[in-house]
Order: sequence, then structure tokens, then C-alpha cells
Amino acid sequence: MRSRTMATLGAAALALSTLLPGAAASASPAAPAAPPAARAAAPDIPLANVKAHLSQLQTIASSNGGNRSHGRPGFRASIDFVKGKLDAAGYQTSIQSFTYLGATGYNLIADWPGGDVNNTLMVGAHLDSVSAGPGINDNGSGSAANLEVALAVAREGYKPDRHLRFGWWGAEELGLIGSKYYVNNLPAAERSKIKGYLNFDMVGSPNPGYFAYDGDGTSGGGGPAGSAEIERVLREHFASINVPVEDTAFDGRSDYGPFIQYGIAAGGLFTGAEGRKTTAQAQKWGGQAGVAYDRCYHASCDTTANINDTALDRNADAIAHAVWTLAGGGGTQQPGDTVFADDLESDKGWTADFGGADTATGGAWEHGTPEPTTWSGTALQLAAAGGSGALVTGAAAGSAAGTYDLDGGASSIQSPEIALPAGAKTLSFSWFLGHLNNSSADDHLRVRLVGPNGSTTVLDERGAAANRAAVWQTKTADVSAYAGQNVRLVVEAADAGTASLIEAGLDSIKITK
Repeated sequence: MRSRTMATLGAAALALSTLLPGAAASASPAAPAAPPAARAAAPDIPLANVKAHLSQLQTIASSNGGNRSHGRPGFRASIDFVKGKLDAAGYQTSIQSFTYLGATGYNLIADWPGGDVNNTLMVGAHLDSVSAGPGINDNGSGSAANLEVALAVAREGYKPDRHLRFGWWGAEELGLIGSKYYVNNLPAAERSKIKGYLNFDMVGSPNPGYFAYDGDGTSGGGGPAGSAEIERVLREHFASINVPVEDTAFDGRSDYGPFIQYGIAAGGLFTGAEGRKTTAQAQKWGGQAGVAYDRCYHASCDTTANINDTALDRNADAIAHAVWTLAGGGGTQQPGDTVFADDLESDKGWTADFGGADTATGGAWEHGTPEPTTWSGTALQLAAAGGSGALVTGAAAGSAAGTYDLDGGASSIQSPEIALPAGAKTLSFSWFLGHLNNSSADDHLRVRLVGPNGSTTVLDERGAAANRAAVWQTKTADVSAYAGQNVRLVVEAADAGTASLIEAGLDSIKITK
């Protein structure tokens, strides 16, 4: 989020731009289409996953001069990290480049296939930091929360009525440069298809407030038509958990600015920057009165230690609630779409070491309730992606991270037989692989689909000599070649080179038409 001085200039420029010839003609004030009365509830967004994304952004900054700012290698590495996650989950991604102050900047755009493209809901956050620090709250927090919501869309197989698009902006800290470039360079016909924009900038402040942009104008000028509905939906989640919310103004400080310039309905959440928490706010939200919401705002101390987990968790869930509510859709999968599903909440007949050839001496695959483990800040084993059960290499945490990790060789587990009807097309599942820098490419997590006439490897992840934080990711694969056959899933993990600390997991398995 930009400084208040720059924001004031940006707000003035925004006000002036609305008076320029042609600005009104480009407006698109239509309110977002009302979702149907019956809709699917948003899933819980795992805090551990969001924090794992933040850990990766911290690692990127630490490896690139301590920041992820415009024109610096840390920013491009951040873009590549987020893009890799989205590509693996089935998004259609594109990188848009622009030039500012003699350096190349980037926006990342990710479209979830399907939905009415003439009624697009867009969700955005800036991914750049200031040059002074790694920018984990500002704005790793909004970027990571949006990323995990996008991945939840894929995990759930969500089929919204509206088209969903996510954006990660560059050079926000220099004056909303990336988001302005994106919106201004959209053809008018394409811009008019965006009926709502949700912005999340700083949602994990360490001394948090809970603010929603004032879409209905109760505290100020409000937003374009449709913004009141966005604000109502965002506040709805906090009301359900008994957390009061205050208004924050559309003051031009973040990336909603270019959207509202063209009359696009907007809204978002914010947990505070350099402003100080009042006594009344401390009484209702907790925290310290008279202290900045974020004492590390635009500073080198804006690291992973500068995050309030409760605020980050609440806001990530609120983002998901808004996406699921405003995008519409009556369910994650329509009746008849799913031909096989195993959420691993109960054991449906998975067999470990089914061939009797496993060589692992510890941490064998099992169905259970995984207990999270970490080593010096690197997440290795995660809680289940949904519910409590999962397939993991040693579910117990033990006295240390390495007590029940995979050791000594390979371990495998096989699903029960799955009868695929004609028309079966897509396999999807959640997975993670975590390891320390004593790993190598000999270590792996591998998933195969095995039929009567052969098999297909649908996932093959290798270790490397670097700390790799575990994070739930979604894998999809076309399995239409096996339609009409009886198949099994075979999952294998190996600590196959020199002894290393490695953990792996699988959850939320589906095969759909």
C-alpha cells in the first residue's frame, strides 16, 4: 500500500480523470448480478497454506536483496512463484509487462475457465513490496490470501455463474502503476465485462483493525453502483463470527482506484497501516491502543514475524465467502458430474505396501489425521486440506520434525478399485511435498493411475538441495483414456538418496465427467 502523501496525489488525479472527456462514456455502472438464492457455502481457507505462501515470498525476498520491489529480481520471482501454483491448478494465466522508471514491471492475470465472461468478477492484490523490505504484510498478505482462495476454487471444482478472474499487480507502491496499466489498456468492450472488483491490500496487520471499503457511502462518497452489495457481503462474513467492522474510505490508496475510475463496482478489506488504533478500537478488537496497526509498515521488519494469524485467517475466509457469494453458482459439482470422490475422512480401502516391496524403514504411507510439523520455520507436514483425514507419510508429529518422516527408501499405498464409467474425464487431488536442503532429486512424490493395460504418471515431484515448505496444491489430469475401465491410484514417496527429512501428503481426490 502506498504512502498517504502519494495516495492523496493519486486520489486528486483520480478525481480529475473522471472529468476528462470520454471518461463518463467508458463507465460501466451496472450492479453485479444477484446470485441465486441457493448457493454453495465457501470452504474454510487453511491458514497454514496462506502462511506457507508467505514463507515462500519471504524466502524470495531474502534471496534477492531483501525485497520484492518493482524492477528487482525478487518481484519477478514472486510472479513466477504465484503463476506456477495457478498453472498447476488449471488456471489460464498470462503475464502482462509494462515499463516504469526505466524498469520492466509485470502483472499476472489468471482466469478460471467457465462462467459468464460478460459478467466477470475480478479479485486483485498488489504483489510488489517497497524497496526497504520484503513486504510480507504489505502486500504479501493479500496476495497469499487471494492465491489460496484461487487454489480453493480449483480444489472444490467450483463452477460459478460468473466468470472469475484474479490479478496480481506490479508497481503499486509507486502509484498503482500495474493496475492502471491493466485497466487503461483493456479495450472498452472487455473492460465493460468486469462488473465487480475485489481488492485486498494488507489483511494481516500485527495490531489489526477490521475495515471494509465504504461501498454504500455511509461514511463518505461511496463507490460506483454495485459497491454497496460488495461491502454488504464482506461484512456478512464478519457478522457471522461476531467481529465488528468499520468503514474505510475509497481514498485512492490501492488498486481499486483504476477500476472505480471507470465506474466498476468495487470493495475490499484492510487491517490498517501506519494509522494508530484508538482506545475504542482496542476495546472491541483487542490489541494495543495508541500503537500503529502495522509498526513495520514500509520497513525492513515487514517479515513473516509481522503477521497476526487471527486477522489473516478471518480475512482469507471472508475473501472466500465473497467470491462464492458474489460469483453465484448452486454448488461445486453439479449432480452426476462426480464419478468417484474420496475426501479421506474415512478409510475406503487404501492398502499400504500393497506389493510387499516397500523399502522405507519409517514414515510409511498411512490414512490418518496429520499433525503439522515444522523445522526452523519450514513447514514439512500439514493438516488435512479439508476436514481432518488425509494420506500422509507418518501422521504423528512426534518429539521432533524428523521423528516420523519418511526414511530409508520408498513407501507406497494403493486405492481400492475404481470403476470408471464412459465419459470419465478429469482426475483432481490435493498434494504436498516438503523437505529440507538435505534432499536431492532421488527423493520424490509420484502418483500413477493404473489400468488393465498400463499406467499413466499424473504427478512426479522431485526433491532438491533446498528447503521446500509444504503447501497444499491442486493437480488435475485428463484420464479420459481410461473411461470404461477399472483402475486404481498408486501413490509412492521415497527418501531414496542420502538420508533426508521429507514429508508428503494427498487429499480431496475426485474423478469427474
